[in-house]
Amino acid sequence: MTSNLIFDIKRYAINDGPGIRTTIFLKGCPLRCVWCHNPESWSAEPQELFKQSKCIRCGTCLEPGFKVDDCPTMAREICGRAYTMEELMTEIEKERDIMEDSGGGVTLCGGEPLMHAEYSLEILKELGRRGFHRTVDTSLYAPQEVVEAIDNECELFLVDLKLMDSDKHRLYTGVGNELILQNIRYLAERQAQFSIRIPLIEGINADEENIGATAQFLSSIPHPIHLLPYHDVGKDKHRRMGSIFNPKGYPMAAPSEETLERCKQQLEAQGLQVIIGG
Repeated sequence: MTSNLIFDIKRYAINDGPGIRTTIFLKGCPLRCVWCHNPESWSAEPQELFKQSKCIRCGTCLEPGFKVDDCPTMAREICGRAYTMEELMTEIEKERDIMEDSGGGVTLCGGEPLMHAEYSLEILKELGRRGFHRTVDTSLYAPQEVVEAIDNECELFLVDLKLMDSDKHRLYTGVGNELILQNIRYLAERQAQFSIRIPLIEGINADEENIGATAQFLSSIPHPIHLLPYHDVGKDKHRRMGSIFNPKGYPMAAPSEETLERCKQQLEAQGLQVIIGG
């Protein structure tokens, strides 16, 4: 059983689907990507975060009966809260005009929305009743029946594709990729609308072998591909969680311009449409 918690609502998002969007971040993910920029999304339960730069060492948090809301500088906060459907829709409706004017809508993100299939479906159905364009950002690490149900209630998938070698995928994300690749093929067979998003990381998946295998796999699935250069924003979030970023010290770096261009050319050589960035 997982909790149906939301850990962030991002307004005016421009890289999470078409137009200007409101992105809903669901808490809980079955993957453990070493480069993850939202590690606070892993656990499906509420958790306390601590921002040392805000701490004034007043000692309030050491007093008996302390609650996070008692922190005078908000150095401590609880990540993850439950919303009623009415509360969530009220938040989303605040930006309806700008979303509609820009051809945007609402994106479910995470974490992994498909990990919370029943809750995600409830949200998507309500969004559909209200006429919003619906996008789901997902790893597709879920049973096929879940993918099918979600596809019936959204207009677009943003699919993260990380590595083609399943052993390496397991090493760096904690799970193999067989189910993910199977579900990408399944979406293609269903003629679903989706884009592929590849987080491009020097030292992990930007090598010629992986990009070549990716190009070959996607050559029969001609959907747009977005190359997303790596960034290490997850480091600070791990500090706030009291955990260690990349504890095994895997070499990871943002790709150079030369690497980005080489990866783009490898994919384009298979007739694929490639965009650098979201």
